[in-house]
Amino acid sequence: MAPEVAKAPVMAGDYTAPKITSRDPNDMPPLPIASALALQHILAMFISNVTPAIIVAGAAGFGFGSSDSSELIYLIQVSMVFAGIATLFQSVGIGPMGARLPIVQGTSFAFLPIMVPLVAGQGVGAMAALMTGALAGGVFHTFLSLFVRQLRFALPPLVTGIVVLMIGLSLVPVGIQYSAGGVPLMNTPEFGSATSWLLALVVMLVTLGFSFFGRGITATASVLLGLCAGYGLAYALGRVDFSPLPAAGWFILPEPFRYGISISGATITGFCLMVIVSAVETVGNVSAITKSALGRTAADDELRGATLADGAGTALAAVFGALPNTAFGQNVGLVAMTGVVSRHVVTIGACFLILCGLLPKVGALITTIPIEVLGGSVIIMFGMVVASGLSILSDVHWNQRNMMIFAVAISVGLGLQLVPEALQHVDGTLRILLGSGVLPAAFVAIALNLVLPEEKAQP
Repeated sequence: MAPEVAKAPVMAGDYTAPKITSRDPNDMPPLPIASALALQHILAMFISNVTPAIIVAGAAGFGFGSSDSSELIYLIQVSMVFAGIATLFQSVGIGPMGARLPIVQGTSFAFLPIMVPLVAGQGVGAMAALMTGALAGGVFHTFLSLFVRQLRFALPPLVTGIVVLMIGLSLVPVGIQYSAGGVPLMNTPEFGSATSWLLALVVMLVTLGFSFFGRGITATASVLLGLCAGYGLAYALGRVDFSPLPAAGWFILPEPFRYGISISGATITGFCLMVIVSAVETVGNVSAITKSALGRTAADDELRGATLADGAGTALAAVFGALPNTAFGQNVGLVAMTGVVSRHVVTIGACFLILCGLLPKVGALITTIPIEVLGGSVIIMFGMVVASGLSILSDVHWNQRNMMIFAVAISVGLGLQLVPEALQHVDGTLRILLGSGVLPAAFVAIALNLVLPEEKAQP
């Protein structure tokens, strides 16, 4: 029997109408509706997908304001290409790979606390060790897919909430830094100027306005609309530089091992530890889709397939110089909102992403966005990561044991991040990984959760 279709009145600007409530992932809506829904998925994740590449490039020294933007454009392009390919791994599937559900993959924020200090001020040369670590992490991620359900016992909401909270807290300063003018203006009188803050505030206010008062596509794409408003103001103020556009080509193919290979034991260890968090995040997103949109729990093969696709996508991306990816939670929420669980919709969206990624003019246009404009959106995005961590922690029973685990993990993680000089006697990359804050907090939380009894013993 054909799936039931419920028709609702078409609202102006509402790309989700007529609303399809089929609970069959294999269902294919009419092509015009499927294309509009696919575009909605891309708009929901687009800025979040390219932002990590911009942040890593900026930290390394070849981002906004650098004399040559070609490497930044390349990072942006491959972020789109391999987000699309990884999404195809999930929606279409290859053998045991893929959940075959409407899961959209994108560049992960979770790895930024590790990647940023690894490349800080070291230029393009630092990308070799980063990509080698990401490749190793992706391979390890595929191995974890065999045991993902068994590993969940070590990562209850208390632990995952602490990790997500620390990821957000470690990224919050980046949003403020960008809004004030970015790294190139630090220690200059122009840093934190009224114009810089005006651009950032306009982005924030417009984003919040559309998010709460918009309907349909305007609410879904609120971040993108906020960026457009800030970009328009920046153009009116003469703050937009279009010089990268003429130099950018019309077509590009990703290059295997563009940055070379450089093996660092500490870097590889750091990525392997973080993919555990990414695997659990993917499991949570798959479970959310099946529960909210399909009314059932996720099957074992769906969880294994999703994490296998996650790891394979990260490993393949690293080979071509793209950053690690993961399942995007905002798109899971979009599936629940629209009621459309067709995997073919996100397949169309993945094709859009790949097409955009093969056109360098798209990446060059993104690089013309003033960093203060990007900063306004980043403040909101990273703040939402913090809020997500707190939301996870709201499910925790706050007895003395759990409060103690939280206190020690956050104190160690945040303290080491705020006072990196405390690690001056630790050598090399290990000092950078410990100074990220996320890994020490995660290690302390996991260890204490496994060792401490459920309730404090009575004397």
